[in-house]
Amino acid sequence: MKQFFKMTLATICGIAIFITLMGLFFMISLVGMLASDSASTKVKDNSVFVIKMDGSINERSEEGTPFDSFLGMSGMGSNMGLDNLLASIQKAKDEEDVKGIYLEGGSASFDAPATAQQLRDALKDFKKSGKWIVAYADNYAQANYYVATVADKIYLNGEGTIDFRGLGGKGEYYKGLYDKLGIKYLVAKVGKYKSYVESNTQTGMSEYDREQRTAYLTGIWNYWLKEMAEGRKAKAEELDKLAGDSIMAFAKGDDYVKAKLVDKILFPEEIKAEIKGRLKLDKDDDINQLTLSDMLNVKSKKKDDGEKIAIYYAYGNIVDNEASNLLQGGGHSIVGRPTAEDLRKLADDDDVKAVVFRVNSGGGSAVASEQIRHALKLVKAKKPVVVSMGGMAASGGYWISSPANYIFAEPTTVTGSIGIFGLIPNFNGLVTDKLGVTFDGVTTHKYTNYDMDMILGKDTDDIMKNLQTYIDRGYQNFLTIVSEGRGMKPEQVDSIAQGRVWLATDAIKIKLVDKLGSLDDAVKKAAELAKLKEYHTAAYPGKGSWMDQFLPKENKGTYLDSRFQAEIKALLGDLYEPLMEIRNDLKNNSRIQARMLDDVRVK
Repeated sequence: MKQFFKMTLATICGIAIFITLMGLFFMISLVGMLASDSASTKVKDNSVFVIKMDGSINERSEEGTPFDSFLGMSGMGSNMGLDNLLASIQKAKDEEDVKGIYLEGGSASFDAPATAQQLRDALKDFKKSGKWIVAYADNYAQANYYVATVADKIYLNGEGTIDFRGLGGKGEYYKGLYDKLGIKYLVAKVGKYKSYVESNTQTGMSEYDREQRTAYLTGIWNYWLKEMAEGRKAKAEELDKLAGDSIMAFAKGDDYVKAKLVDKILFPEEIKAEIKGRLKLDKDDDINQLTLSDMLNVKSKKKDDGEKIAIYYAYGNIVDNEASNLLQGGGHSIVGRPTAEDLRKLADDDDVKAVVFRVNSGGGSAVASEQIRHALKLVKAKKPVVVSMGGMAASGGYWISSPANYIFAEPTTVTGSIGIFGLIPNFNGLVTDKLGVTFDGVTTHKYTNYDMDMILGKDTDDIMKNLQTYIDRGYQNFLTIVSEGRGMKPEQVDSIAQGRVWLATDAIKIKLVDKLGSLDDAVKKAAELAKLKEYHTAAYPGKGSWMDQFLPKENKGTYLDSRFQAEIKALLGDLYEPLMEIRNDLKNNSRIQARMLDDVRVK
């Protein structure tokens, strides 16, 4: 027995010592990674900046952990921020020891066509330094190929493909399904082009929706064609013919070369030799590669002198609270109250002399949109406000942009969609007619149970008349808001509103946008309005700390867990978004929406 206790005690002591040593090792490693993460990267002579074109490219990167940097994964893989990419490309342009950029891969997805355009514009500006860009991929998705056409040379792996087909897609319409289930969607809306509700109320696209989609997709495609033709030294009409006459994804490698889509078919060892040749390296020399995370840690040549201009990033769905965002599938969102509070702080911050409001949103809650717009007016009362539109600034995204002193948009930004709607599912046909559940009770007033009657009642005409009056009033308010912000009469706004989506190149003609330009152009305009000779920028709101990932969060392990959402998203692929829309329609409490028709993510 004594021997047993001795062995048990020894085992316990051994485990305790092991845990202590592992904890100590973890702390030492963590401190080392923190130090490494905070240290600036020293650029070696004759280096190349390598950009991996995979994962998703969104408006802004989410904060990673020191472990990401330690493993060389920071800024790579599933999510890259356009902000980090643009900043890194600028640093690469300014660094003498960076000789060129190597774009590898072609499967990245972009949150909007304008995101791909902005990345390409930054690469085009990089070439003004006299440095080279080379692109290589096993396969090119279409938006990736568009970006790659800025390169001096485009190469394709043997048996690789290029998806070159034009822009478009098919949406899902669920009315047939709902009819079988006994579900009917009640709609109150203003704007003949406000097509967001159609997927729940029709079996196909309305002519108004077809008209606006055709207009903005054709505009984006023509812009892309012009730039691709310029980059490949080809004729736009010839490239357009390629997309229309055959399925280019099924073509042979030699056909791509003959069509001038690529310069040559190369295998991995050959592209490596190509880059070494450009760097004038010997066969056995190693290539000095800089990843995105490396470039982010390179010290910027820009100095933080002069006055401060705040760049406030507002991107994603506009929601009343974070819970409603989770019901829509998660992801970054613009939450009404916190965003409004942030803007009020910027208004009161005497160190901030001007604000650039960077908007990339298709809209959402009308209530949250109005909270944010009002707060932006408070900022404008104290200092200049310039809006920079990203991939989209439509519906609620335009609502929150309208008070600005000046509005910039990218050439392929999607904007407008001035209109609102209310969308309520009615389950009477399912619950009562099919399942036999009935309801009865007493009330003190006629509309005491109006909310339950909308969802479960049979006779909803009177209630919907009241809701339509409310929506009509909301639309008139939207017109007034835009007219005040843009210096137009409400009837002028109404003539270009009606929920119609506009491409920025058309929106500028109808005064919804002041000028086509980048985020940098918006910063320069803000400095001009604030009469600043020397200035620097600061990004708001601050990105979440990596430490947040180690802290406990609510709802962990539930169906609202972000990790669970990511797994479901990977499993469902393109079906994820429409299925989340159904879930949102059934659960979301914010029934009054200023939202654009759909997602415009491209590959």
